[in-house]
Amino acid sequence: MRAFITVIGRDTVGVIARISTVCSELNINIQDVTQSILQEMFCMIMLVDLSKCTVSHEELRSRFAQAGAELGMQVNVTRQEVFDAMHKI
Repeated sequence: MRAFITVIGRDTVGVIARISTVCSELNINIQDVTQSILQEMFCMIMLVDLSKCTVSHEELRSRFAQAGAELGMQVNVTRQEVFDAMHKI
């Protein structure tokens, strides 16, 4: 199972390290990353593999929300199947 992790907020030191640490702690494999800084706003999208994740989806979302709060950023996790269903015509 794959998911998209989005991170948006004021650019600050350590964003990638913090989000990557949560992925590592939960045994989530990062498959692809894109990031940019738009007028001092940091924007990142990660495609991750959740197949070996060690916690429930609710705990997963909670852990990333906590990391986002620590960074002062918005962090969302959307499973690919939900994303696909939202974008079908």
